[in-house]
Amino acid sequence: MTLAGKADKLGSLEDDTMTTEKVSMEKIASLCKRRGLVFQSSEIYGGLSSCWDYGPLGVELKHNVKNAWWKAMVQQRDDVVGLDSSIIMHPDVWQASGHIDNFADPMVECKACHLRWRADAVEDGKCPQCGGELTAPRMFDLMFKTFMGPVQDEANTVYLRPETAQGMFVNFPNVIGSTRKKLPLGIAQTGKAFRNEITPGNFIFKTREFEQMEMEYFVKPGTDDEWFKYWVDERYKWYIKLGIRKENLRLRQHGEEELAHYAKGCYDIEYNFPMGWAEIEGIANRGDYDLKQHSKHSGRDLSYYDSESNERYLPYIIEPSAGVDRSLLAFLIDAYSEEVVKDETRVFLRLHPDLAPVKVAILPLSRNPKLTPLAKDIYAQLSPHLMAYYDDSQSIGRRYRRQDEVGTPFCVTIDFQSLEDQQVTIRERDSLQQIRVPALELKNILQTKLGGEPFATSQLWTAAQA
Repeated sequence: MTLAGKADKLGSLEDDTMTTEKVSMEKIASLCKRRGLVFQSSEIYGGLSSCWDYGPLGVELKHNVKNAWWKAMVQQRDDVVGLDSSIIMHPDVWQASGHIDNFADPMVECKACHLRWRADAVEDGKCPQCGGELTAPRMFDLMFKTFMGPVQDEANTVYLRPETAQGMFVNFPNVIGSTRKKLPLGIAQTGKAFRNEITPGNFIFKTREFEQMEMEYFVKPGTDDEWFKYWVDERYKWYIKLGIRKENLRLRQHGEEELAHYAKGCYDIEYNFPMGWAEIEGIANRGDYDLKQHSKHSGRDLSYYDSESNERYLPYIIEPSAGVDRSLLAFLIDAYSEEVVKDETRVFLRLHPDLAPVKVAILPLSRNPKLTPLAKDIYAQLSPHLMAYYDDSQSIGRRYRRQDEVGTPFCVTIDFQSLEDQQVTIRERDSLQQIRVPALELKNILQTKLGGEPFATSQLWTAAQA
């Protein structure tokens, strides 16, 4: 065995004990801060409630979640195109959509501690914090209002968008006209949205500034029920494919009494968070409500001419709408693992390779000047092709643990034997298995494994070992 093989003190998994208890939100938040995933916004000033900053590794994870969504929803399909609409839109957009008149929640305030709560989230008419008496409910506007231009008056009022969807609705004629595509057709975008929530919380689950991944799928009326079922199935399978365990995921159909005013039907994809089951994505059949409203308020005809059937109609819309931050949190929680091996606890994230912030860590056995040139050369060869991380501080065992905690699938160790035979050691995160491979084949081997090739049965790896 090489020095790199001996350095992993916990050895193999033959004598491990896996923890199956659900991780707490506090433990996830602590890990996120410690390893540079998520920080409290404006922390040096005491922080700002429900606002969070994504750190060096968090921004990579967030990018990977969005990229995986975009790949599945746009890149790999010929019936969906992308869009990036403005955060600030004409205020009439929000009048037409119903947000100005209806986008509000009933709020109550505790007369003792003065905390505010959503009225529909309070039981027994008492303050959840102190048990004090509550005020009568009053409506609370969820949209952030600001002003455009030098004069702050009602004529210059604009809003930070509370959703990305309206940008896709109002751009429907532009997209159809410029792409010359036929229905069914989807328009997708990711982007920031803002809601002045009464009771945000549970770390990054519910915040006032958040990011959405939404797609509006325009279909011929009468085919909407079929496409609605299709997209419910597709979106559920996406989470399973990226590693969410089936027992932690469920579909919940909305009852008639809870359907939004625009919806013919709706399903929520819910994840079993530490605080219980909660939505990470909603799939709604919005009917023709949106295009009808914008046609009425703008005076523009937003109907679609179907050349195959020689008829004109307002398309129905199927909307899968996911939260980036909520999905990221679900992936983190589901990937969190602890195991006790030889009386030591190893914390690691079983993140899908597509989501892992770092794909491979380059770890020279020590800072010995003889090892550095080869290690730096390997890093330079890999970094143009995949997200790599170079680390030579502290012992090799500690560096392994740091990479385990952020879900890095592979660590490549360069030791003194590498200088003689030009081979390096690859360590796999979940199994802790290690193999020696030629340094020249490293890029191809890692890309094959990251693409789904099993560690022990890869023909490419076997060939490289021969």
